[in-house]
Amino acid sequence: MDVLVLIGRILFALLFLTSGFGHIAQRKAMAEYAKFKGVPFPDLAVPASGVLLLAGALSVLLGVWADLGALLLIVFLVPTAFLMHAFWKETDPQAKQGEMVHFNKDLALAGAALMLFAFFAHTGGDLGLTLTGPLFSF
Repeated sequence: MDVLVLIGRILFALLFLTSGFGHIAQRKAMAEYAKFKGVPFPDLAVPASGVLLLAGALSVLLGVWADLGALLLIVFLVPTAFLMHAFWKETDPQAKQGEMVHFNKDLALAGAALMLFAFFAHTGGDLGLTLTGPLFSF
């Protein structure tokens, strides 16, 4: 069980690690795109969201307060779905479909992160192969 959870954490975190690195390494281009999408303060929002992604992903991956890391990813995913993938604003059917796919993907990933948060907060240190226990418990 512990190994399966670790593999799941690795697979889950990879997406956010690569995205977070992209937010930092390509911040100028990404800030331009965020500005086009109407994100407030894109020059600040892009690197800040990159740090948020990296912190959340590393936390989940390494099992260092993984419950907090899952919450950090939710804090990124939900606003991103609405700000960056507002499919209801698109008039072109192809663009609308693409944005709807990304919107739904972000919400599904937020749901998965919410489940990770609950698993870690509920089971405590019983998931094993983590460096620390959870920050929250219920």
